[in-house]
Amino acid sequence: MLPSMDMTERPAARTTGLKKRFGKVQALDGLDLEIHSGEILGLIGPSGSGKTSLARAVVGLLTPDSGKAEVFGEAMPSRKVLSRVGYMAQADALYDDLDGLGNLCYFAALQGMDRRDAKRRAEVLVDFVGLRGHEKRRVRDYSGGMRKRLSLAVALVHEPELIVLDEPTVGVDPRLRLRFWEEFRRLASDGAAILATTHVMDEAERCDRLALVFEGRVIAEGSPDGIRASFGVKELEEVFLIAAAGTASADDAASDGRSEA
Repeated sequence: MLPSMDMTERPAARTTGLKKRFGKVQALDGLDLEIHSGEILGLIGPSGSGKTSLARAVVGLLTPDSGKAEVFGEAMPSRKVLSRVGYMAQADALYDDLDGLGNLCYFAALQGMDRRDAKRRAEVLVDFVGLRGHEKRRVRDYSGGMRKRLSLAVALVHEPELIVLDEPTVGVDPRLRLRFWEEFRRLASDGAAILATTHVMDEAERCDRLALVFEGRVIAEGSPDGIRASFGVKELEEVFLIAAAGTASADDAASDGRSEA
């Protein structure tokens, strides 16, 4: 599926021993992961498993308690590589007083694009995310789904080499969702590294590789077919249930052992 990807090359992004605690919650628990150019790596797992914390650590928005995240060989956060990274968070960071096109041109300018190139790129993305006819409306009047689509366009406006997408299709209609994933595939084929979190299993099937995250740890990793085969099941939902149950049993056993000690 990835004929051009050389897994021996330095990964576009790598996390090593990432740990992060929020109060009593261990959001990341020694998490190791690599994302390579030319692939789509999907993060799956229940809410609160650490997917968003991992995504934020990769782009430098979360400082781990220990361990590190590197992007193109630079420890994050690093200004040196920010122009090569696109990030779409679950919560948008748009300017309500600007219209859709204005938001895109503004973020393109922040990435160093001149006005002409920014406008050209913004017009292309307006069509891609299905906002044609709404691009001159102020964002404060956008629906939640429209804001989500604009946020994706902002993440892609500077044609980044590493694209981190946190639940990119929530609130998007099925036909447009399919179009988004077709574009993600094209971007990966052109050499981009894509890290995407998702709760939607048919989206997970479109990824080259999956990392199943549970309680801040990667408990299974591989292609969708490979993961299913290793667990001896037909559906990815079954993989998660088995893996999560196994992890819980191991934790219970460890807890019992500590109590007896």
